[in-house]
Amino acid sequence: MSFRKEPPTVHGSIAHTAVVLVNLGTPDAPTAAAVRRYLKQFLSDPRVVEIPKLLWWFILNCLILPIRSSKSAEKYAAIWTREGSPLKVHTVKQATLLRGYLGERGHALRVVYAMRYGSPSLPTVLDQLKTDGCERILILPAYPQYSATTTASIYDAVFSHYAQVRNVPELRFAKHYHDHDGYIDALKVSVLTHWQQNGRPERLVMSFHGVPKRTLELGDPYHCECYKTARLLATALGLSQDQYVVSFQSRFGKAEWLQPYTASTLRQLAQQGVRRVDVICPGFTSDCLETLEEIAIEAKQDFLHAGGQEFHYIACLNETPEWLHALAEIAEQHMIGWPTIGSAAQRQMQQQQAELTRSESARLGAR
Repeated sequence: MSFRKEPPTVHGSIAHTAVVLVNLGTPDAPTAAAVRRYLKQFLSDPRVVEIPKLLWWFILNCLILPIRSSKSAEKYAAIWTREGSPLKVHTVKQATLLRGYLGERGHALRVVYAMRYGSPSLPTVLDQLKTDGCERILILPAYPQYSATTTASIYDAVFSHYAQVRNVPELRFAKHYHDHDGYIDALKVSVLTHWQQNGRPERLVMSFHGVPKRTLELGDPYHCECYKTARLLATALGLSQDQYVVSFQSRFGKAEWLQPYTASTLRQLAQQGVRRVDVICPGFTSDCLETLEEIAIEAKQDFLHAGGQEFHYIACLNETPEWLHALAEIAEQHMIGWPTIGSAAQRQMQQQQAELTRSESARLGAR
């Protein structure tokens, strides 16, 4: 077996620390060709689709990609911005701001982002960190709830990459933070801010991304972690059991997925006479196709067409200060023991970076 070429050794160089914020990924453009490339990589991951390889190859390449690529491209086009894909735009901003928040806490390190599918890929980012002399790396998934289909897939990509590396850095992984106090508080502030501006609904619907029910039966903790997040958020908001609903979206294929499904839940609520619902997607930390198109557009139509009168979508945490504070705390907790606190001169530079971060936060918030 051949290994990747190592960068030249520079004796006496300082070993650096890096945090890699990893999100799912996105097509490079809202076109059928770009979406097809993205979907092929995404849906070829055995963590995502657990079907015998040869059978799935035929279904994916002969049935799904030729049909779904164009339809998905139309959906991406509906939510695409001048800056690009919303998921990538928010992930880039989160990584930039996270560096400032960690610098404000005294940490001298690099913070970068990577995508599990699409670009920049994890191998590309990890290669660059090696070139930059990073000997300690924290992998921080953008998924609060652990699932083999998401978090474990990131692990696979990291381990696969370093299986080809001779000098492997020290690695740490954040598995989940579905019950982290800072994360729950950020969700709470997001909901209360929306309610202060728009009033309260009759039901708060907490919609999480769905996975096949079979994964739960085989031991995946995702379902339980989603419900724990929901319970903690409901408690923080002072909601009774009849004031909120947990549901699962993004069903794909004919197999049974985690229930109740978001679309049918919203229709049932409207048919039961519920006039207004607010929907939040706690499992997504950045707005994306699944929130901006599937929920804010499609789910809204489902509710209104079924007789509902008012539908509100509560945006993801994105770059809210409460979320960036929580993310910095989560990263900090996973780096305990690493020498990330810089010298006096570095701390002065970090303070300057923190001030720039606050200015950037204000600018982003004004958009």
